[in-house]
Amino acid sequence: MIYLRSLLFFVGMVISAPVITLLALLVAAFPFPVRYRIITLWATFVIWWLKITCKLNYKISGVEHIDNSKAAIIFSKHQSAWETMAFQRIFPPQVWVLKRSLLWVPFFGWGLALLKPVAIDRQAGRKALQQVVDQGIERLKAGIWVVIFPEGTRLAPGTKKRFAKGGATLAAGSGYPVIPVAHNAGTFWPRRGLLKKPGTIEVHIGRPIETTGLSANEINRRAEEWINSEMEKLEKLQEPLS
Repeated sequence: MIYLRSLLFFVGMVISAPVITLLALLVAAFPFPVRYRIITLWATFVIWWLKITCKLNYKISGVEHIDNSKAAIIFSKHQSAWETMAFQRIFPPQVWVLKRSLLWVPFFGWGLALLKPVAIDRQAGRKALQQVVDQGIERLKAGIWVVIFPEGTRLAPGTKKRFAKGGATLAAGSGYPVIPVAHNAGTFWPRRGLLKKPGTIEVHIGRPIETTGLSANEINRRAEEWINSEMEKLEKLQEPLS
């Protein structure tokens, strides 16, 4: 049943992507808030369809730490594709720091390009870092949140990498707060493979880290300690439903 449910979910997700991409292209000339509302309809559908087909839901702790009146920088654990869609429902309008190559993916990438992401070439070194800072500050000043996965790539549950300096450099240079986020989506929606396991994904949102006067290293240290501590708690939770 898990295989059949996962297959049904996958088919619905694939079929719906071109539809939303077409709508996105029709509103490409509209202001960002309009494009964002249209394009993120796909994320809304995917999260709903996931609940219907795969019986996979989520719950949030720390929602009181989200201040809709001002922009912030999200530092999040990255385990699957789930968080890239669910965050669009959980947090205010946002852009992501991501690999430029993702914009070349048919349909998904085309719609993503219309959401003003900070798309970098990871091989560009200091140029890429400066792009994160310059474009990140531009988005934040426009009231748009910036989502960063400081470990740089999707990791299997129970694994971790040292945080890269890009997000912390943006935070230190802009003075905007960092919102740390931990979750266990990879337990239910693995980074590889078709199967989606039923259950409830836990999302833990931490207290904002005020970055004014802090170095990039100190910002990373505080965010990394909180996220790793929360991940230890999440990894002790029960296994997915069978």
